[in-house]
Parts: sequence; C-alpha cells; structure tokens
Amino acid sequence: MTLLELLQLMRKHLKLMIILPVACALVAAAVSYTMLPNTYTASTSMYVLAKQTANNSDNGVNYSNLNASQMLANDVSTLLKSDRIASDTAKDLHLDSLKGYSTKVTSETTSRVITLEVTGADPNTAATISNEMASNVSKVAQEVMDVQSVNVIDEATAPTAPSGPNRPMYVAVAFLAGLFIAIAIVVVSDMLNTKVRNADEIEELLGLPVIGRMPAIKGGK
Repeated sequence: MTLLELLQLMRKHLKLMIILPVACALVAAAVSYTMLPNTYTASTSMYVLAKQTANNSDNGVNYSNLNASQMLANDVSTLLKSDRIASDTAKDLHLDSLKGYSTKVTSETTSRVITLEVTGADPNTAATISNEMASNVSKVAQEVMDVQSVNVIDEATAPTAPSGPNRPMYVAVAFLAGLFIAIAIVVVSDMLNTKVRNADEIEELLGLPVIGRMPAIKGGK
C-alpha cells in the first residue's frame, strides 16, 4: 500500500480517524485531571569539600582540593541514594519510610556541586526531606569518606507550583495512540475486504469454490 492509497483510505473513513483519537484524548484527560494527584519537586544544592593536607602549599592545597572534591562528589551522590540515608532521614522526621517520595541526584564530573531533588505529593514534606537528606549525607560522608564537609548552597523550599504529572503529554500521547489504532483498523479492514472481493472474483471466474469457502448451492427442479 502506497502513502497515497493510505491517505485516500483515511479520507474514506474520516469519521473514524477523527472520533477515535479525540475519544482517546478525552479519556486520558479525564483520568489525568481527576485521578492523578499533583506532585511537587523540592531541590537542595550542595558543595563537596575534601580534607586538606597541612604540608601542601597554598596553590597545591587549592589544586588537590579541587580534584579530590570532584572525585568525591560522585561518591556523595551515590551515598545520597543509599538505604542508610533514606532510613536515617525517615527516622529523624518520625516517618515510617520515605515511600511515595522519589529522589533524583545530579552531579557532573567537572563540578563539586550536587543537586538533590525530592518529588512527592506534599510540597512541604518534599522540601523537609530534601534538606534532611542533605544534612544526613554530610554527617555520613565525614564518617566513611575523606570528606571535610558537604555544605548546603541552597536549601529546599516548599514549591508553590506542581512539577507533575505532565497532563498535556498524556493527552497528546493518547491522541496519537488513538490515531494509530484508527489507521490499523481501516488498513486491516481494507485488507480483509480486498481478500473477500478477490475470492469472489476467482469463484465467479472459474465457477469453482475457493478453498475454505462453501460451494454455492443453486436451487432448481
């Protein structure tokens, strides 16, 4: 089937091509706006500072501190995702767990700055968890790593606008899915109709039944 034939087929079934995608989009909109709660993201940025050696010169201290801290930033990022930080944070905040709140840690290899994002249904709790995790990771990093401190640059504040769900994207995806389904329906339907027509033409031409079809019973005396 060529593209032109497909377009002609879609035009022939224009009602289906319009109604099905719109119906899918409306269902997605109804579900996303009525059943999916808003989520909020609070972020805390931190700066990793490595321990300095007393016998280094000023320039040597700065250079070694820069390189060491850049390497330690990745380790601290991994530590932020550990069960220990999650359990300590939940305990400090008198929560059973951090279930319902997801975390995302961003750290580039050329930077000593780490960004922690906490996403959940309550904006105040998300901000509190983010700040508490930053405090706990600083304590644990000083205990188990060669880290002088993990200093907070910007504390998390309760977000005023939701970060999700991305409802317009859901509606757009549902619309496209409905469009593809409609195209599949008309293409398959056309293929089946074509097959039936061809079978009828062969039977009429040869005067014989096509395999899989019952022979026609002609009445007569």
